[in-house]
Amino acid sequence: MRIYHFEEIEAWKKSQLIAVRIYTLFQTNVDFGFKNQIQRAAISISNNIAEGFERGSDADFRRFLFISLGSCSEVKSMIYIAHHLHYLTYEDSIQMRKDLTEISRMIKGFIRILDKSGYRLN
Repeated sequence: MRIYHFEEIEAWKKSQLIAVRIYTLFQTNVDFGFKNQIQRAAISISNNIAEGFERGSDADFRRFLFISLGSCSEVKSMIYIAHHLHYLTYEDSIQMRKDLTEISRMIKGFIRILDKSGYRLN
């Protein structure tokens, strides 16, 4: 299987949806420091997948996938804090953590594929 465009990567697609969801959930939040940090971290998930893919080497792509994975964990951690600060409902908090866990699994799976199969980009 070859992927020719980062837009084909399911983890990228789902992380784009997470970023939009974060922006929607926090658009009226007046804690600007928190809001800015969680939005930047959410955007970083898909951006690092895209940037790593476009670098053109498996090693760079793998490195950027790890950065994306870190951003995913950062957002997940901040979701816990947002819930405790009553910035999110319990239901939104649970759903976001579930979605972020799924994205993390997808990214880890992609890293395993790169490690095991000598997968080549483009």
